[in-house]
Order: sequence, then structure tokens, then C-alpha cells
Amino acid sequence: MLTTQMSFPISSAKQNQIGVFGIQDFSFIKTPSIRQKEIWHVVKCSKNQSSRQLIKLNDVDRKVAKKPSKTEHHLWNKRDSAASGQKALNLVRIVCGLPNEKEAVYGELDKWTAWESEFPVIAVAKALNILKQRKQWKRVIQVAKWMFGKGQGMTMGTFDTLLHAFDMEQRVDEAESFWNMILHTHERSISKRLFSRIISIYAHHNMPQNIIEVFADMEELGVKPDEDTTRKVARAFQIVGEKEKQQLVLKKYLSQWKYIHFKGERVRVRRYTSDE
Repeated sequence: MLTTQMSFPISSAKQNQIGVFGIQDFSFIKTPSIRQKEIWHVVKCSKNQSSRQLIKLNDVDRKVAKKPSKTEHHLWNKRDSAASGQKALNLVRIVCGLPNEKEAVYGELDKWTAWESEFPVIAVAKALNILKQRKQWKRVIQVAKWMFGKGQGMTMGTFDTLLHAFDMEQRVDEAESFWNMILHTHERSISKRLFSRIISIYAHHNMPQNIIEVFADMEELGVKPDEDTTRKVARAFQIVGEKEKQQLVLKKYLSQWKYIHFKGERVRVRRYTSDE
């Protein structure tokens, strides 16, 4: 063995010769050191590059390469969008099968959320969207009011959906009361879309004075109306006989130019300043 040869006193030149000899011929050593084991693998597997990399990974870098854990811990619970969709469909099925009574609807909705750890806002919002697409306006009003009663879902999108439902159900008085509540509680954060919605409701029910009042609130809050809303406001001024203000509104909020499609091309033309 190599250890027997190393036990005799020999010169340093012979020691170097034995060391080289041992690496070349005696490539398998029973108890090598870590460094020798790494060299043996390089010499042994030099003819097969892919095997060399695999053996070195298993023997030398085994402690470095670790498999990732299958379970990851988070500080929050991930919400399943598919589960919220199923809850929304279940909610729609429940409310559509109930009589048109407030107590019955609210009672079933309370049962629906009885075992929830937190209020299912996403599922209710999806259910409102489904009811809106199906034009179930009464159910939209009932579910939205119930959600607001729980202190949930106070967003501009839900406000817009409820105002639209009031308009479709010809419940203008409730829409006006609800709008006044929004105006007093969310004065500085009301979106342009919500202003356009209430103006459309008043225009739909021929209430020009209410349109002018809402437009005054828009100017006070610095909310610029879109083109459709501007024309409705101008029409309201025309109905009440204030044509000068009608022209001022059109001149201020309508651009001098507009774009139309003519023979397949986008053409800029001058806009009329009077309401047609």
C-alpha cells in the first residue's frame, strides 16, 4: 500500500515522485482526503464531461444544492378567484329565488355570510356584476343596500351600479337621496364617471334644474365634464332659457376641433359652438 511506502525516510524528490505516481496509477484510495477525492473524480471521469459534473455535484457540492421546500409560509391568505366566482353564483341563485321582500332577502344574505371569517367583498361585487348583466335591477338594489348596511363595499364603482339600478327602476327620489349622501361624505373623491351618472339620470327624467346644480358642484370641485355630459348641461341651460350660459359651457368644455372618419381616414373638422 501507499502508506507502507511513505513510512520509510526518503528524499523530497522521491516523495514528489511517489505522489505523482500515486495520482496516475493508484487512482482508487481507500481513505482519501477531501482534496484527493476531488482530484480522483476529475481524473477518473475526464473522458465523460457530463458524468464528471454529476459526480462532483453529488460528492463535493451536495451540501450546497438543496431542494426547495414544497410548502411556503406567508403572512396572509391567498384569495382564490375561482372560489369567489362560485360564491358569487351561489349568491345570485339564492337571491333570485326569493320573494321581493326586504326581510326575506336580508335574512338569507345573513345566512350566506354566517360562517365566513371575513366579509366576502369580492364575491358580492361579482354577484352585483352578474345581476347587472342580467338586468335584475331590484336584486342589485337589495344586495347593494345590504352590503352598505354591513359597512362594506363603499366604492365609486358600487355607487355607480346602485345609481344605475335606481334609474332603471324609476326610483329617482332614492337616487337623489343617495347622491346627496355621496356628495356630503365623499366630496373630494367623487369621480367624473359618478357625476356623469347622476346627470344622465336627471336628463333621463327631464330634471334640468338638478343638472345645473350638479354641474355647479363639478365646477366648484374642479371636475371637468366629458363631451356627452357637457352637451347635457348645455341642453339644460337651453331648457331653462339661459342661452348665454349654454354658449359659455360649450365654448369652455368643448374643443374647437373634433375628429371624424371620412372615406376611411381620420379627419379633423371644426366643431359647431351651438348645441344641435
